[in-house]
Amino acid sequence: MRHTARYVKIACLASLVLVMAAGWVPAQQAAALQEGDFVAVCGDSITEQKQYSVFIEDYLLMCQPAPRLRVMQAGWGGEVAHGFLPRMGRDVLALHPTVATTCYGMNDGGYGPFVPDRGTLYRDTHKAVIQESRKAGVHLIVIGSPGCVDSNTFRNDPNAAELYNTTLAKLRDIAREVAAEEKVAFADVHDAMMDVMAKAKAKYGPTYHLAGNDGVHPWQNGQLVMAYAFLKALGCDGAIGTITLDLAADQAEATAGHKVLSCAKGRVEVESARYPFCFFGDPQSPSATAGVLEFLPFNEELNRFLLVVKGAEATALYHVRWGQVARVFSGGDLGRGINLAAEFLDNPFCGPFQSVEQAARKQQEFETPLTKVLLHTLPQFRELVPEESAALDRVAAAAIARDQALAEASSAAVVPVRHVLRVEVVR
Repeated sequence: MRHTARYVKIACLASLVLVMAAGWVPAQQAAALQEGDFVAVCGDSITEQKQYSVFIEDYLLMCQPAPRLRVMQAGWGGEVAHGFLPRMGRDVLALHPTVATTCYGMNDGGYGPFVPDRGTLYRDTHKAVIQESRKAGVHLIVIGSPGCVDSNTFRNDPNAAELYNTTLAKLRDIAREVAAEEKVAFADVHDAMMDVMAKAKAKYGPTYHLAGNDGVHPWQNGQLVMAYAFLKALGCDGAIGTITLDLAADQAEATAGHKVLSCAKGRVEVESARYPFCFFGDPQSPSATAGVLEFLPFNEELNRFLLVVKGAEATALYHVRWGQVARVFSGGDLGRGINLAAEFLDNPFCGPFQSVEQAARKQQEFETPLTKVLLHTLPQFRELVPEESAALDRVAAAAIARDQALAEASSAAVVPVRHVLRVEVVR
């Protein structure tokens, strides 16, 4: 991808105000996220909704699969993969991400039967996107498949939905093949959404849409499924932490990211710098994240915050209180370990989690005009008023610096949380 000398200049200016991820590696696929990685989430209007991209940022900042991660979104409504290719240099790669995810195909399929020429263009474009990303120093690339259209709300015609989901499945296959050929990661968004959609509708009924009331743009429920697919592809292992309480010794310990402050008579106070992912809303509402958990192994595979109790009688029952909520578990279950993140959706991290998400959303809202307007149109303005190139450079550098400051604010919002667990035998 060619850049004018002046555009190279702005990229250099940007490097002065961005905190670059240390230790870039040569252009090969890394196994997982590395410390200091900068993740660019790219895609069409579904990405520009800034929901699954916010969930990804939530997870990478708070659940901390690697230290000092940063996320940005670069969605563009109505875009196809071959529309992203010519703009990715100036709009995304100029910001020097070290990790990139793509999610294209919803528009590429043309909203009709599969057309082989479209499939060929989709395949060739993804290969070119991977090559350009590697040239720019991106060490971890995730090619995401398109998601699905809703089986009821897409054109209010289940037959039309079935037809287009067949097209999207073919594009999924192409994306998977390209990822395998190019040795990059693959996120199967389509299959994850189709599976959850069928199960959720079986429970909540056909009006429970997973791909939005227009059949294309998911609300929080479907966006959580998308985030799950990408986080798995990014290599996140889901080990948030383990707190181990020994009732007989009256002692407790915790894994990295958590510190036991006190322990006495089954009461454990902990300070946690690492958060479990939190879920909210009415499970029956598509605008909630809680409703899809029954059908999505998010907690099992990505969100394990365990309490293990030693010395509990296997057949006895115990009250476990975390924050304002208490539940009863057998001593046997406690000995094997319970997942606090799954068992206590209402927990002490919910408020802090929402504060971090608010900061992340503010940051990503800024990134839409940064990438779609300022960086994208900068070359045109240089042609119109070449004598003002220095001024344009300063404006661009200031906007990039502002985005960096917002990203730092998102990260700084993750403050340690003090919380208390109480374990008492039921009498």
